[in-house]
Amino acid sequence: MENYQSSSKGDEADDQRWGSPLNRIPSPRFPETVPRPPVGPLSPPQSVDAEASGPNPDIVHSSTLQTPLHSVALAVADELPPSSTSSSDDDNGSARKKQRSLSSFVSPSPASAPSTASPHPPPPSGTSVAKKPKKKGNNVWTKSTSRKGKKKGKSGSNHHGAAAEETVVMTPMPRFTDRTDDTPDAAICLSRVYKAEKVELSEDRLAAGSIKGYRMVRATRGVQEGAWYFEIKVVRLGETGHTRLGWTTDKGDLQAPVGYDGNSFGYRDIDGCKIHKALREKYGDEQYCEGDVIGFYINLPDGASYAPKPPHLIWYKGQRYFYSADGKDDPPKVVPGSEISFFKNGVCQGVAFTNLFGGRYYPAASMYTLPNQPNCEVRFNFGPDFNKFPQDFGGRAIPRPMSEVAYHGLDCKVEGVENGFSEKTS
Repeated sequence: MENYQSSSKGDEADDQRWGSPLNRIPSPRFPETVPRPPVGPLSPPQSVDAEASGPNPDIVHSSTLQTPLHSVALAVADELPPSSTSSSDDDNGSARKKQRSLSSFVSPSPASAPSTASPHPPPPSGTSVAKKPKKKGNNVWTKSTSRKGKKKGKSGSNHHGAAAEETVVMTPMPRFTDRTDDTPDAAICLSRVYKAEKVELSEDRLAAGSIKGYRMVRATRGVQEGAWYFEIKVVRLGETGHTRLGWTTDKGDLQAPVGYDGNSFGYRDIDGCKIHKALREKYGDEQYCEGDVIGFYINLPDGASYAPKPPHLIWYKGQRYFYSADGKDDPPKVVPGSEISFFKNGVCQGVAFTNLFGGRYYPAASMYTLPNQPNCEVRFNFGPDFNKFPQDFGGRAIPRPMSEVAYHGLDCKVEGVENGFSEKTS
């Protein structure tokens, strides 16, 4: 008995000696009896009044906790549903909970409140959130948007006050007459510029030949008014040679035979057909052969009144261009009483074409033969001494020889400024 009593006294002494330090050790668990603060806008932690609440060994004061009480309350609030318990319910010991709406916990200011509900509510007004810089997206399929306005013109005027700019259309000119191709002192001959590359010319530029298929060559000068005449002698056809001879405008395709398009009119040696727009029609009684002399007659009464305006050419970056203010050419006009007729050895084969459009018409020829054959060759005679000049024109106006056609040069104007100087040619 004495030993038991002595041992019990020793235990009491130990409890008294170790009791005070143990009271200062924080509890590892959050006691369920601690009143939970209401969840709402964060506020600084409030001290617990010990005298009002009275001593309670089960309550751990905030002064004895190493972790602040408001931090613990936030951690608990994250796990709790959006509800709170009133202080009166805690005093009565009841566990009744009152439901509150989401707006009671977070109430954003009217200026910053979004129009639609956001999945993540904005942070409370009492806390400051650092703004993160926007990261550029790596999505290559999205287009970047820009709020930059349209660039203003140099004048700085708005769209309503600015005058509409003039529409100008420039078309590159594929070929341009060389100054040495025709001069005022020279006589009419075949052009070295307006011909296909495969067409070969004689030294006097009056004979032409080709073996590379139908290609065209035209004279240096043309006519647009009055009655005119020239002739061509078929020098050589060979076994496979053929020709298409006639008239062409300045728009005729040089890489095609005469009569291929609507800008040329041809007379074909095979069957003596006439050809225009690549359509062959019966015309003469018989074909013409090697050694025959073919005469070409054209009449354009008052043709200058129906001719289109001369093209306007300009210099631009070292290149000559056709210039048009509206991008449209004048519609062609038919010359009343105009016609083209062909003669074979001085005999008229009849009227071939009528109602010609106004413009300048040039003598032209195209030749053809198979490979490994001598050139198909023809020779021009622009007068005034003809080999087979017709004696009867059937009441038509007597033509003038093409040798009397005056030099007309480019028949256009070229103007522009380049390298500090201006050039004008007419």
